[in-house]
Amino acid sequence: MADTTLHIGRKISRIRELRGMKQEALAAELGISQQAVSKIELSEKIEDEVLEKIANALGVTSEGIKKFNEEAVFNIIGNNYHDSSSSVQYQCTFNPIDKLIEVYEENKKLYEQLLKSEREKVEMLKSRDK
Repeated sequence: MADTTLHIGRKISRIRELRGMKQEALAAELGISQQAVSKIELSEKIEDEVLEKIANALGVTSEGIKKFNEEAVFNIIGNNYHDSSSSVQYQCTFNPIDKLIEVYEENKKLYEQLLKSEREKVEMLKSRDK
């Protein structure tokens, strides 16, 4: 069986692109530079802890990144939306709308945590200036 984690950096790059996210946006989410994101995307292997942070920023699981297969994604799209006579049929085992809502709720929680953190920083700065 082929190594499903083969060139993890390329998989991160493609997932980021498919989500419509620029390197700068991912860098901001991770609190690192755009150059650091570029270096990560050129890496064949990434530490699990770093991969987990990247997965959270992209709204996917680290396992999802490891198993990401662009060819499979396009086969699924092609079989479901273009060629109903294809001999290979993909049956979705989850409701995509539910997954979309789940990701939305997760993003909402992350934004709320970020906002709370920023408010705490502002309060700390205000109290320091007094």
